[in-house]
Amino acid sequence: MSDRIRIKRVYDPPEPDDGLRVLVDRLWPRGLTKSKAKVDVWLKEIAPSAELRRWFGHRPERWHEFQRKYAEELEGNPAVGDLRGIMARGPVSLLYAARDTARNDAVVLARYLSGGAASE
Repeated sequence: MSDRIRIKRVYDPPEPDDGLRVLVDRLWPRGLTKSKAKVDVWLKEIAPSAELRRWFGHRPERWHEFQRKYAEELEGNPAVGDLRGIMARGPVSLLYAARDTARNDAVVLARYLSGGAASE
C-alpha cells in the first residue's frame, strides 16, 4: 500500500502525520460530533452502495465477495477521480467507522487506489 494512504478509525484521535482526513463511509459515524471527528472531507459518494453495505453486514464469510463487488462499484465511480485529486496534493487518511479494522470498505478502497488486488 502507498505510504501516502493511511487507514484509520474515525474514532481514533487525529495525529500530526494523518494528512488530509477523508471520511469514506456513506453514513456519519454514530455518537461522533463533527468537531470531534476532525474530518477534512466527507466523501460519502465513494462508499459502497447502500445495497452492498447492507448485504455485507460485516459478516466475515462475505468478505471476499464484498471486496470483489466493491471494487466493481469503484470502477465506474466518479468519486475515485475526486479522491485521486485530493491524494495528488499530499498524504491522506481514509477514515471509517467499522469496528473490524481488517475487513471494512476503507481497506478495500486503499488497496484499490494503490493498484492492489482485492483479496486477503
